[in-house]
Amino acid sequence: MINRRQLLATVPALLGGCAALPPTPPAGLAAGEQRPWRLGGERMWVWLPPDYTRRGERWPLVVFLHGSGERGTELDKVKVHGPPMWVARGTAYPCLLVSPQLEEGARWEPERLHRLLGALQSHLHADRRRCVATGLSLGGHGVWNWASAHPGDLAAIAPVCGYGDPAAVAAMRGVPVRAYHGAVDPVVPLARQQACVDALLAAGGRATLTIYPGVGHDAWTPAYQDPDLMPWLLAQHRT
Repeated sequence: MINRRQLLATVPALLGGCAALPPTPPAGLAAGEQRPWRLGGERMWVWLPPDYTRRGERWPLVVFLHGSGERGTELDKVKVHGPPMWVARGTAYPCLLVSPQLEEGARWEPERLHRLLGALQSHLHADRRRCVATGLSLGGHGVWNWASAHPGDLAAIAPVCGYGDPAAVAAMRGVPVRAYHGAVDPVVPLARQQACVDALLAAGGRATLTIYPGVGHDAWTPAYQDPDLMPWLLAQHRT
């Protein structure tokens, strides 16, 4: 017979075993597929890795923010560039990938993204220490501003042809940055992102900026083909 002391000693192990049980996808989502989903008032694509229902460990979460041309109500437009495009073409990322869509004329506001991340963490089996963000153009601007306003949200960012406020980036000195830009970008001049990287380095942060010679405002084409980008993002942990 197990006495009371022995029973109490087994409780942490039992709870730990329950916590490690593989999760069940939320209604409308499926392991190994990228599907449209609504969470609150947000529309998005969500990719769950094939092993989502077979392992208990929490997954890294990548949030992808699209550019200005993908705003609207046609969710398929979000898949024309970046990680959701590569998933649609058969890439199976070992992470959760969430790609929300803005309404026409809207911008990526830090408070909205902060709330979205909290909701995603409540509904998906995400590792809160390994939530990262990447985005292009308007989305690159969005990830800079998000990390500056809520540096505790993200373990890392990878902005592509975007920029933030150099005066605000000191707040995100603990968020490493892997940035990309075209050398001859006529829409978002390279100098705007360079200023953010320089300010972050001066504040004691970590950042790299990959510059593509001769490339204009489509640095996302080579950036999202960088074989080191996704492994770098998925290797980051928030302390």
